[in-house]
Amino acid sequence: MSVILCTAGYDHTIRFWEALTGICSRTIPHPDSQVNRLCISPDKRYLAAAGHHTVKLYDIKSTNPTAILTFEGHTNNITGVQFHCEGKWMVTSSEDGTVKIWDTRTGNVQRNYSHGVPVNDVVIHPNQGELISCDRGGNVRIWDLSENKCSHQLIPEEDKSVASVTVASDGSLLCAAVSNSQSGAVYVWRMITKKDVTSLVPVTKFLAHQTYITRVLLSPDVRHLATCSADHTARIWTLDQLNVTTVDPVLTEEEQEGTSQMAPAAECPFVLQTELDGHQRWVWDCAFSADSAYLVTACSDHYARLWELSSKSVIRQYNGHHRGADLVTGDFDIPIVTNEERKLVRTHSGPIEVADPPSSEEDFLGTSASFWAQSGPVMVEKPSSMESQAVEQEHELLPKVAIQEQVTHNPEGADTAVDSAMPGRSKWISPGMDDLSDDAVEIINPR
Repeated sequence: MSVILCTAGYDHTIRFWEALTGICSRTIPHPDSQVNRLCISPDKRYLAAAGHHTVKLYDIKSTNPTAILTFEGHTNNITGVQFHCEGKWMVTSSEDGTVKIWDTRTGNVQRNYSHGVPVNDVVIHPNQGELISCDRGGNVRIWDLSENKCSHQLIPEEDKSVASVTVASDGSLLCAAVSNSQSGAVYVWRMITKKDVTSLVPVTKFLAHQTYITRVLLSPDVRHLATCSADHTARIWTLDQLNVTTVDPVLTEEEQEGTSQMAPAAECPFVLQTELDGHQRWVWDCAFSADSAYLVTACSDHYARLWELSSKSVIRQYNGHHRGADLVTGDFDIPIVTNEERKLVRTHSGPIEVADPPSSEEDFLGTSASFWAQSGPVMVEKPSSMESQAVEQEHELLPKVAIQEQVTHNPEGADTAVDSAMPGRSKWISPGMDDLSDDAVEIINPR
């Protein structure tokens, strides 16, 4: 199988690489702006490149460098992008304070949801019926698509930006990164869906880094959590002694909406397993392999690296952009030769974002990366984003990260997987934009 790595960043180009050799096979100019996020459609036909104000859709198999469709409607940097599991609609987040749903056939906006402050990230719940977004104002919001409203609003810490969110592949956990230049904490909630209603139960919060967290991502098997940071490292946390599928608590209103009763650090179920410390600058993004044995990271030092977690060694690295590598995204199968064995690594991913000023402008100049396979099953990628108030005042050079979601993104068998796990949300597995009518294009404000 031939696997291609796609990267993009602040040098206004999108580059395709042979993942196993590191050879750049194709370059597409993106002259309108830097590329903040990349996302691949579920059928592997299209690449969505999110930049300043617009998302451009490219035909992956075509040699034509011109975008086949441009999504216009945002008024500031786009920080997140993700496809519906069948590719019929797409969601984006932006520093203009909105989350938008788009018809991927026409490029028209179908829905607008307002945060009122810059939005750092947005992801689609595996049930395909809810969106989770976070913003610079410190809010995490869950949007119920069937009710067309904000169903939950969380504020982990007052006056701290929420940098990144990630949802477990089975919909059981929600993690959010809250950080500034002095500390980077991860907040965790259990997500319980009953009778078409999602409830949130605080699980824990823990200090993951001593400075900004740029990205959090749960592994496909929901046994590990990756955190990326401005301290030049990525860390792997093992989820220990937490049964997220059998607990059935009695929820108070405060537990459902806030951060009460979080487990103290001494009882934290996340234990540090590995620290990946080979990068020289801010690590902005990451993507797990399907077996959770490998991780891809992207950094401002111009490199994207593929790590074998058991040995903490770099298996592959990619360099070519003139500015840092800040984004990595994908859902793919990669044949990797390591320890004289042929291993099949299938990669997943999730979201990102940052809040305060970087140590230097170079740390904010970067690259996004996206993987796709020319054959074999491939799912949709997922987003993630980051930004800085100080940088916004100057050049708005805010690197974003986007990666991909879980098994529900597989067009084949998605109905069965989701129907059994989320029967109340099964209608969203194959909705198409017909279910998101044009009469819902008004701005929806939370409560």
